[in-house]
Amino acid sequence: MQVRLGRREFLAAGLAAGCAGLVGGLPPVAKAEARRIRSAVKVAPQLAPLVRFLEDTPAERLLPELAHRIRAGVIRYRELVAALLLAGVRNVQPRPHVGYKFHTVLVVHSCHLAALEAPDRLRWLPVLWAAQYFKRCQAQDEREGDWVMAPVDEQRLPPPHRARTALVDALERWDEAAADVAAAALVRSAGLNEVFEVLFRYAARDYRAIGHKAIFVANAYRTLQAIGPEHAEPVVRSLVYALLNRYGEDPVRGDHVADRPWRLNRRLVRKVRSDWAVGRVDDEATAALVQELHDADAAEAAKLVLDLLNRGVSPRSLWDGLFAAAAELVYRQPGIVALHAVTTTNAIHQLYQVAEDAETRRILLLQNASFLPLFRHTMASRGRVADRRLQDLVAEQPMEPTDAAKVMELLAVGRAEEAIRLACVLNGHVSEARTLERMVRETTLLHASDPHDYKLSSAVLEDVHLLRQPWAGMFLAASLLCLPHPGLPKTDVLGVALGDA
Repeated sequence: MQVRLGRREFLAAGLAAGCAGLVGGLPPVAKAEARRIRSAVKVAPQLAPLVRFLEDTPAERLLPELAHRIRAGVIRYRELVAALLLAGVRNVQPRPHVGYKFHTVLVVHSCHLAALEAPDRLRWLPVLWAAQYFKRCQAQDEREGDWVMAPVDEQRLPPPHRARTALVDALERWDEAAADVAAAALVRSAGLNEVFEVLFRYAARDYRAIGHKAIFVANAYRTLQAIGPEHAEPVVRSLVYALLNRYGEDPVRGDHVADRPWRLNRRLVRKVRSDWAVGRVDDEATAALVQELHDADAAEAAKLVLDLLNRGVSPRSLWDGLFAAAAELVYRQPGIVALHAVTTTNAIHQLYQVAEDAETRRILLLQNASFLPLFRHTMASRGRVADRRLQDLVAEQPMEPTDAAKVMELLAVGRAEEAIRLACVLNGHVSEARTLERMVRETTLLHASDPHDYKLSSAVLEDVHLLRQPWAGMFLAASLLCLPHPGLPKTDVLGVALGDA
């Protein structure tokens, strides 16, 4: 059969043939060596060897060698967390989605939170799991083109006094090249809080990537607080690159559904009463918000929050409603989209708490309200969304409380509805409720197989203490539908963490 080559294939074939004679006798260049040449992105000198170790060590050798170095006292916990974040942002592209393989970056802070609350004997387990997962995501990135973060274009850096303005302007125009150099310049000339105050505003600008942009902003900020601002430059550059991922669409001149809430809420935010942050805690308003979000569209959700704010309802009562409405989505269709409604609400609320600019805080609240109907719409595109309400979890007939272990037993044998109803009952018994939370935490450590196991459990166990009753109990109970349970296989990292490998 005769094969006809196009012009591009003909030129490539000729180039390959011509080069064969030149390089045939030379020793091969290792991929790791080539990657270091391609990327001149610098990390703090004390961390550079550990970052390269994570990048270059083959997957099958990484965990045993990490365990050996940890036992020898060569690697400390904080250093490993920092190196995992930096290796991820240098080697894994937040494209085509800010998710999927990029979860190697998104999960770092969730694993850190899990480690902080873990029993002493399991404290290394979450970060070792994250290290193993990094190698999987690095390999996936290599299969998709082997992206590596490029060095900053030093010739295009704006002067320090113009860095913030340049970054805001580039983000408004969705200009990736300009945003990259402006972000680097701002990191070099300003404190971490000043840099992120800009990014907080754009974290929830659009619904693309089902909330992962907001999750990345929140987790990056919190991780950098834990490991030190000296590691910020590559992280912020990756973050800005992720925020500007628009899947080939034109958010400036287009009218994509992912951008509509931002356009509306930038107008609505000006209508919020001036003393909005002070208001009455109103359980009826919370219940009304959850009820309306069951069917409301994105615009209606934001207008409802605006109306409740202007009627003097405390933002706390509104956040109770948003957390509960997110958990209701899990109850209606347990799965990957609904759990992101919970983790996104966790992230946006974290940003709301730390942002200093009042308008940024208000628009985050409105955007979160608008996002929940968009999550429901995405869920509907994947299958039937059950017409269930979170308050249905409260059993019509009283259930006898037993203990938290019974909840896990029921989940393990597939009796999920009975388990989550019992979990609601246990919430009225403080000691058993705390025992259930501890069991959720340890079950995640022992049975996690996916980054969402850590992301969701860390978010839920953090947020359940923010909610008022009865919403806290229903929030935790519904979330159990997407969390690991004892019937699942144990993680293969467990032996390394316990010293068996």
